[in-house]
Amino acid sequence: MARALITGITGQDGLYLAELLLSKGYEVFGLMRGQNNPKKALLDELIPDVTILTGDLTDLSSLMRAMNTAQPDEFYNLGAISFVAYSWENAHLTSEVTGMGVLNALEAVRLYEGTSGKQVRFYQASSSEMFGKVQAVPQNEDTLLWPRSPYGVAKVYGHYMTINYRESYGMHASSGVLFNHESPRRGPEFVTRKVSQAVARIHLGLQDSITLGNLDARRDWGFAGDYVEAMWLMLQQDVADDYVISTGETHTISALLDAAFATVGISDWSHLVTQDPRFMRPAEVDLLIGDSTKAREKLGWAPKVGFEELVTMMVESDVAEQKRLAGLA
Repeated sequence: MARALITGITGQDGLYLAELLLSKGYEVFGLMRGQNNPKKALLDELIPDVTILTGDLTDLSSLMRAMNTAQPDEFYNLGAISFVAYSWENAHLTSEVTGMGVLNALEAVRLYEGTSGKQVRFYQASSSEMFGKVQAVPQNEDTLLWPRSPYGVAKVYGHYMTINYRESYGMHASSGVLFNHESPRRGPEFVTRKVSQAVARIHLGLQDSITLGNLDARRDWGFAGDYVEAMWLMLQQDVADDYVISTGETHTISALLDAAFATVGISDWSHLVTQDPRFMRPAEVDLLIGDSTKAREKLGWAPKVGFEELVTMMVESDVAEQKRLAGLA
């Protein structure tokens, strides 16, 4: 039975990845920071077969203990402070967790390999935010990185450190440069879930409007459930490498609103949405749209869920959840 260790197990990617690996017969271990993590109940409900280990990406010794306990064949480093807007408010912590945390994870794997004699295949969750001020459209594995947020800068550090460990120590270490990927499990602080949740509540008469930032910002949005399959496929390759994972389509926040409100039968949402400069980024990224040709050709990967289907899935899920929370179900 293959064994896998996942950091960031309580995030949407961690949850979908754990489900995928369990379905393939893996024994799955998840790293969780602290004993009173509020998301543990959700993890226990959705995937009770995961073994939880206590650890912290900023604490190398805890990662080494987790490695010795899990004895993994594969290590998926999904843990990060992943909310881009927050990274301006706390750039230091973001750098420690999202950047230095990758170095700690790589070092824990390297030291474990040295003592156990066992090769561990390592996956690093890189991000399209690394492209930032884009130098080419669309972006692929060779596009110059120009991050525009502390989060993006930290991700660039982790990305290049992964490459460095692969080249310096011969580790099977791959990075997935994932473009935006969403799901009903996305945190409500992210714009897609903020929209789907608000549209559900407006539809049910539980709130009057939604306040957003730049409605013209464009993103390449896919379904998280599709993207974790690409992570797994990377670690099944004989040779480690880096891959852009994306849909190759781009949509504005306005288009997101169109699709979300259409799901509940509202065609004109202009009176339901206001803009506030507080939600504008200090430095907005340009046109993020990924070229995943390499992943399609070498991994045989392709997204299955389209943009409209993804938005409908999220809104319908939030309508059901808000009904339940409000006692309307």
